[in-house]
Amino acid sequence: MPKNVKSGGKAKKPESFEASLWQSADKLRKNMDAAEYKHVVLGLVFLKYISDAFEVQHAKLAAGKGEYAGANPEDPNEYTAEKVFFVPPVARWQHISDNAKKTEILLANGKKVDIGGYVDEAMEAIERRNPSLKGVLPKVYARQNLDRASLGGLIDIVGTIALGTVEAKSKDMLGQVYEYFLGQFALAEGKKGGQFYTPGSVVKLLVEMLEPYEGRVFDPCCGSGGMFVQSEKFIAAHQDHYKKKGNACASAVLKAYGHQTAKGVIPNPADLISIYGQESNQTTWRLAKMNLAIRGIDSSNIKWNNEGSFLNDAHKDLKADFIIANPPFNDSDWSGHLLKDDARWKYGVPPAGNANYAWIQHFIYHMSPKGMAGFVLAKGSLTSKTNGEGEIRKAIIEAGLLDCIVNLPPKLFINTQIPACLWFLSRRKEDRLGKVLFIDARNLGYLVNRRTKEFTDADIARITDTCHAWKHSLHPSTSFVYQDKPGFCKSVSLEEIRAKDYVLTPGRYIGLPDEEDDFDFAERFGKLKAELDGQMKEEVRLNELIRKNLARLVMDK
Repeated sequence: MPKNVKSGGKAKKPESFEASLWQSADKLRKNMDAAEYKHVVLGLVFLKYISDAFEVQHAKLAAGKGEYAGANPEDPNEYTAEKVFFVPPVARWQHISDNAKKTEILLANGKKVDIGGYVDEAMEAIERRNPSLKGVLPKVYARQNLDRASLGGLIDIVGTIALGTVEAKSKDMLGQVYEYFLGQFALAEGKKGGQFYTPGSVVKLLVEMLEPYEGRVFDPCCGSGGMFVQSEKFIAAHQDHYKKKGNACASAVLKAYGHQTAKGVIPNPADLISIYGQESNQTTWRLAKMNLAIRGIDSSNIKWNNEGSFLNDAHKDLKADFIIANPPFNDSDWSGHLLKDDARWKYGVPPAGNANYAWIQHFIYHMSPKGMAGFVLAKGSLTSKTNGEGEIRKAIIEAGLLDCIVNLPPKLFINTQIPACLWFLSRRKEDRLGKVLFIDARNLGYLVNRRTKEFTDADIARITDTCHAWKHSLHPSTSFVYQDKPGFCKSVSLEEIRAKDYVLTPGRYIGLPDEEDDFDFAERFGKLKAELDGQMKEEVRLNELIRKNLARLVMDK
């Protein structure tokens, strides 16, 4: 149960800074579609962030102290060296704020614009000075359907946040705002929102299960980049891992990837993993590039092409250590008929009418010799036998790649009511060959609202702790203890899976939970009987009241 939600009650959760900011911004949306408005809002949040970060660095350069002695605060190279975007004068937040309520603004080139045209010009100026942002920033502010007074009000709201200051960066304030807004826009867009956003608790569960401490992380359908952001958060939250293993381990990894670190210094998370991604929707790709840029994550290997990962694999030669993904469920429009002889279909040709097993084999193809994969799929993938899917599943299981299956509760996903599950594959199953872990998490999570459910941190910990204990308990020299729990988890042999014809529904193996030992039938029956007696008495009272009211109506006539 989350911290501010009490069982059986509706205690009001204190409104967060992000929620308050969202309410203010949403009031100004008026009749604009959420799918359009998200680019307006998130673009301004991004612009405010890079402007704040620029001003912090500009002040250091202007002061000219120590290592900055003699530096030119208007030299873009001074910012590149510090991994700060150079912001030209027209795009600096103070200028945008000063012009927010003006109806006519004169640009340096003599052109007259309103505030919408001014922000578009600012975005273009930033892209010209920062090649890594070319084609990424939204230029949507001059559109006629965007009310200029509302835009001015939105600029005022965003201007109240110190997003790029040292203190704000340390608290990941912008990351929190951007992530919260993405989630809110996904909710507002409904089904379409799921195309760019995977719920945070699902992303966190996938990452915590895989534990990407170092290596190459790949998401071939990366949406707005949430899997990459969470991977870096994971590393930042597990610095003790490197302390326990010693800096020699981290230094070896960094050396392998061409980085150096000083002796005794815990390395930067961004140096321990390299990220690779692909997205077929250009608008979503732009969201991902901004999402990563504001966190200082290198997005040079996040590729866009409109053909998608099947027809035009942007990372053909990549062998990733961790693959984390949430591909479209049951996609029937993936051009499978054009790819029947593709080298990726090692375990069988996937049906042209459903991409589930094409995605699974695409992930396997990109797994390194010690690689692991965790991904979301429709629950039907666990049982389907049509068009050869059952044979592909059998081949993958017999190859010893399947590690764990997690059954998910309903209402976790914004864009679909299709039941979902998590698959985990691994090429490092030395001590677990012939074993698969099944977890049934359908009873976990809590309702955020009538339509949406989330996992709590305790839910995520219960699932991940179970999986990690299972993995380590099978190692010969371990002190870890794993135990099957009816109704929740079971370690299953390959022989048992064969006996069930390679059907992977966790309920087939786990069974029902044990009854509580302290269940008192007489006490429970007495309570139910008393409740029923009370309801029957109330029924008599209400029936009598209805009769009296009907009689009164007759008399009045």
